[in-house]
Amino acid sequence: MKKKRRTVMVVFLTFIATCALVLLALNFTAGEKKIEHQIARLYTSADPQFERDMGLLLGPGLLDGNQVVELLNGDQIFPPMLQAIRGAHTSITFETYIYWSGDIGQQFAQALSERARAGVAVHVLLDWVGSAKIEESFLTEMKDAGVEIEKFHEPKWYDLARLNNRTHRKLLVVDGQIGFTGGVGIAPLWTGHAQDPDHWRDSHYQVTGPVVAQMQATFLDNWLKATGRVMHGARYFPPIAPAGTMQAQMFSSSPSSGSESMQLMYHLAITAAEHSIDFSVAYFVPDSLTRQLLIDALQRGVRLRFITPGEHTDTETVKAASRATWGPLLQAGAQIYTYEPTMYHCKVMIVDNRMVSVGSTNFDNRSFRLNDEANLNVYDPAFAARQTAVFEDDLQRARRVTYEAWLERPWREKLAERFASLLGSQL
Repeated sequence: MKKKRRTVMVVFLTFIATCALVLLALNFTAGEKKIEHQIARLYTSADPQFERDMGLLLGPGLLDGNQVVELLNGDQIFPPMLQAIRGAHTSITFETYIYWSGDIGQQFAQALSERARAGVAVHVLLDWVGSAKIEESFLTEMKDAGVEIEKFHEPKWYDLARLNNRTHRKLLVVDGQIGFTGGVGIAPLWTGHAQDPDHWRDSHYQVTGPVVAQMQATFLDNWLKATGRVMHGARYFPPIAPAGTMQAQMFSSSPSSGSESMQLMYHLAITAAEHSIDFSVAYFVPDSLTRQLLIDALQRGVRLRFITPGEHTDTETVKAASRATWGPLLQAGAQIYTYEPTMYHCKVMIVDNRMVSVGSTNFDNRSFRLNDEANLNVYDPAFAARQTAVFEDDLQRARRVTYEAWLERPWREKLAERFASLLGSQL
């Protein structure tokens, strides 16, 4: 009898261990084939085929008549967002990865609650992991006022395989007419003007014009996943008049519906570049295929510049894994700079002063394959010139890393890089 019980126990424990390993494997993979081959260079960024492929091959079409304004750091970012919320008449849709406690979180909770009490339809989608530090009183205040709040991929026994898939998108759309996207979360770290290590450097963007409808559709895509409810009609998709002269598209990706599309968008842009690519990258851990595309661009004469976090970072593991990849890029002529005053959280790609991609996407496997991400692609030389000026202003506060300095880094850094690189698929 004892032997039989032991056998049953061994079988049971084996079953539990097998289930755990299966869940772990499912969480550590995106479930779709990975891009394994380089993209042929068929055109440059100046060729109309580049924009045609961006709009038809990869995602929603390019729309004319938009206006996009950069907002730098919290002092410029949060007031327009709060003003738009407080002026809402019909609907507010808001999706974010990080929403923590603090004064700025309270301001958003109060503004959203006031509009909900006034009869505005307010929908808030928070990532379960990223919003773990929000005060329960904020959630209670909003829910009591009528705000609909959902948590993205909150753990449930039947959905544990999605635990590693987070929504990293940052989207706010008010009345279906004005949108905001970029890199900021709702937390004290993003307030101020990047004046010290406790206040991060970041960029966000205010958007008007027809592309706002694509931003709304991107939010509603995840809202449908989280709730099963479809929101439509003029409250969410009103007629939108032209607001400017910029071409733009709202580009998104998700492991459940095209995890490779964001990486493919970056690859197409890199392959099409003629003269220059500037990257503001908070988390930069390119895989071997992407590194080769970057080196190929350098070899055909493209100037390649990166600004990455320096001493101040929120994750030493990502910093180490990133630094491990720099050698071949530096040797091939890439210019890599580390931002010195504070954590650098910007996510911007500028190609040939023609195309700019901004949003939530980091230059790493987690963004390309594991997270839900959203980027606004703007095709406008004047906008690109302004973002290049912002980039070069950041360069003034950054330190260039030479290939020789990279070779001579301390052995402790090299050892940390080796260990961090083992986690590359999750970074």
